[in-house]
Amino acid sequence: MGRRFVDISVPLENDVASDPAPYRPKIDYFSHKDQVGELAHFFPGLTAEDLPDQEAWSYEKIELITHNGTHLDAPYHFASTMNGGERAITIDEVPLDWCFRPGVKLDFRGFPDGHVVTAAEVAAELARIGHDLQPLDIVLVNTRAGSRYGADDYLSAGAGMGREATLYLLERGVRVTGTDAWSWDAPFSHTAARYAESGDAGLIWEGHKAGRDIGYCHLEKLHNLEALPANGFTISCFPVKIRAASAGWTRAVAIFEDES
Repeated sequence: MGRRFVDISVPLENDVASDPAPYRPKIDYFSHKDQVGELAHFFPGLTAEDLPDQEAWSYEKIELITHNGTHLDAPYHFASTMNGGERAITIDEVPLDWCFRPGVKLDFRGFPDGHVVTAAEVAAELARIGHDLQPLDIVLVNTRAGSRYGADDYLSAGAGMGREATLYLLERGVRVTGTDAWSWDAPFSHTAARYAESGDAGLIWEGHKAGRDIGYCHLEKLHNLEALPANGFTISCFPVKIRAASAGWTRAVAIFEDES
């Protein structure tokens, strides 16, 4: 029996509106020929002519935050506590068992940008696709934002998951969720307008803050979710192990077992 892998991650790259400007990645590239001098520091007397094709090594110097690219947020990102008062776990403490589980895709591309998904809408989508949610299922949300990655409106695109929608999943045993948008919550530009009108700070990051009640992780900046069916695949999303961090980068993939 073979396997098929579908990449659902975005690359780390320069000059893409993947994050607000102060938080974007910065990657410097160093070529093979440029680094001959560096290699010669280790081997006195070495010249370019001594090397195949006059090349040493290449490497990259990268300036990142832990929330660049496709990444897994730990409960500690959302608040200092989880599960009603326990210390929130950091990314190096996230159970690996959460990160390799059956996947479920909810298709919310029809909702307008800034829409806050409700528990009833989650239940309706699960009923539409005929999926009985199981504990530790990894639930992915396909929004319009996935089609806007790399465009200037990416940060304001897509629907977000509200507090009650998030708790609906968590109360049924889900511990990892994901979205192709910049944030699990509705884009800040839309939330800011609702906050300005209502003055209700509870609207801000309401989906994230559900982790104070039930600790969970979520993937952000997923990609290519349109290529996935509603279920029938496994998600692998092991995060990079960074001590005491709020998130870790991941090469998230969907794995299909070939029945033939």
